Formats: sequence, structure tokens, C-alpha cells
Amino acid sequence: MRSATPLDFLRGAAPGTRVVVRYRIDDGVTDALGYLISLDATECTVRTRRGDVVVPLDRVEAAKEVPPPPAPRAPRHPAP
Repeated sequence: MRSATPLDFLRGAAPGTRVVVRYRIDDGVTDALGYLISLDATECTVRTRRGDVVVPLDRVEAAKEVPPPPAPRAPRHPAP
């Protein structure tokens, strides 16, 4: 059985799905972790904590769905 490619996954993912997309940059690879906002024939947009990242599809190396982020921790010390 042949596994789906990263692009197959992205094309089938609904907007709002939390994803990690690994893609090539000039000096290596990097990841965009966040929510898939849009996808067209040439690029996808992932909304990360730092803002929207536009990833050219021809640079995608890997992509998958990831679980929601953990809930924020309670403060260690109660506020005065």
C-alpha cells in the first residue's frame, strides 16, 4: 500500500486543521506549526503563533496533522 504524499495530505486537510509543514529554505529546512488557513495550486498558508507563514508547495518535504496544543499551565504561585 502506497502512503499518501505530504501534498496529498495538505490537499485533503480541511481549513482549520492543526498541522506541521516541513519545507526547504535556502540553508536547510524549517517547520511551520499551526492552523492550515488556505491552500491553492502553488502555496499553503499556516497560521503560527508568530503570524501567517506562506509555504510554496514545491518546497514541502513533509506535512501531517498534529494534536491541539496543551492547555496553559496554572501559575506556580498565587497572585498577591
